[in-house]
This record gives sequence, structure tokens and C-alpha cells, in this order.
Amino acid sequence: MILRSLGLGFSLAAAIFALFAFAGHLFFLEGRRPFQLNFAGGAALGLLFGLMTPRVLRAPGKAAVSAVALAAVPGMLAMAAVGSHFAVFFPDLNPGLDKVFGSLMLWFYGFALLGALVAARRS
Repeated sequence: MILRSLGLGFSLAAAIFALFAFAGHLFFLEGRRPFQLNFAGGAALGLLFGLMTPRVLRAPGKAAVSAVALAAVPGMLAMAAVGSHFAVFFPDLNPGLDKVFGSLMLWFYGFALLGALVAARRS
């Protein structure tokens, strides 16, 4: 389960990076409503990821939180590195958006862990 979780985590981090590299300008629109939609979407996707990952990885109920935590760690570390050098990784985006990017990633992964807690309680 450990290798599957880490593999999923690295794959997810690569997918998030590719998404922001090619479509990052669509996430950072001006105004309060797009900002709120981004964070609501991040929360919903994170929660869904946390609820589904234990099933995908075939982790037993008590190991659901550990499985999601192991899947979240590579992404959190990679996105922290990306956020600290935001302008290098995403030269087409405003470098001042690094804080929003970092917050969005914490929001996503935090809700993923919350989803894992819910999945563990259900089983």
C-alpha cells in the first residue's frame, strides 16, 4: 500500500503541475466570485480524493488516513517547492499569485485528509 500511495501522490502532483502549467490563467481570474469558486472546487475535489483514495488503493478502513496521507505528502512537498519558485515554474502567471496557489494546494490536500477521516469512520 505504501508504494501505491506514494505513486498516486507523485502522479497527482504531476497532474496538478501540468494543469497549472497549461491552464493556470483560468484559475486566477480577478474578482471575488472566481476566487470563491476556485476554493470551493478545491475543497470538493480534495474531499472526493480523500473519500475515493482508500477504495482505489484497496486500503483497509483503519489504514484509510495513512493511505491518503502518504498520497498527499509528495504533492504537498512538490507544490511547496513550486510555490516558492512560482515565477520560474509558471512564467506566464503573475508571481504575486504564489500565495493563492499555495493556499489552494493546502485547501485541496487538507480536504483530502478530511475525506480520509470520514472514509475511515464509515468503515
